[in-house]
Amino acid sequence: MRVSLRSGLTGAIALLLVALVAFWAYETAESPANQLFGKTLVSGPDDRRIVALTFDDGPNPPYTTRILDVLEREHVHATFFVVGRAVQAYPSVVRREALDGDAIGNHTWNHAHLIVLDAAQVRASLDRTDAAIYAATGEHTHLMRPPFGARDWLVLNQVRKLGYTPVMWSVPLARDWEYPPARVIEERIVSKVHDGSIIVLHDGNRGILCGEHHLSPHICDRRNDIEATRLIIDALKREGYRFVTVPQLLALEGTPTRTSFHGSE
Repeated sequence: MRVSLRSGLTGAIALLLVALVAFWAYETAESPANQLFGKTLVSGPDDRRIVALTFDDGPNPPYTTRILDVLEREHVHATFFVVGRAVQAYPSVVRREALDGDAIGNHTWNHAHLIVLDAAQVRASLDRTDAAIYAATGEHTHLMRPPFGARDWLVLNQVRKLGYTPVMWSVPLARDWEYPPARVIEERIVSKVHDGSIIVLHDGNRGILCGEHHLSPHICDRRNDIEATRLIIDALKREGYRFVTVPQLLALEGTPTRTSFHGSE
């Protein structure tokens, strides 16, 4: 009996260790800075007082629109990584982003975890989103960000075949999807910013269409991100930072990009 218990305990410990190692390996592989699966853009030049502000998961009116109002008042351009189904539902918001001089990036059709898709599904998701972006703006984008930051060799191979530059981030995520106060979001971001940083905020929630499907407004509520955007811009301007779009960041890095929305480089 004692041998059986000891054997069972040993087996449980072994499984726990395997699970912990697997979790560590996954976290390490999917770290935004990891280049194991191929080169991605994580940050810009570390010798220039510049920062790229990016938003994921929109468009998501009215929150995206109010964020655009903040950017316009502050004379700041950002980069929006948009979800295709939301672009199709709210093309006028994406059109305004482009006309305002903000850059657009592809964040897939429905925010699916790309590493569980096959090559054809990855391509289809990106192509369908690109078509929606083109229909809204008359321009194509060659920037993309994988949902959850998840990528592997297959995903990045398809991304590059389609001519995209995969864009990650250098500032740890502020976990704004958990609805912390705006001041908390700002503190989490500003305290980690360095020269050339790429920041991620969220103007939507995986491209979910709350208004069209009569879902709880809380699911897509990004009012704290609106105020956090203003606070972050004000704080970083005081520290001497200049805001650039991701295409502008790439140009400073000397990396060619074919993204050319109105008013952006």
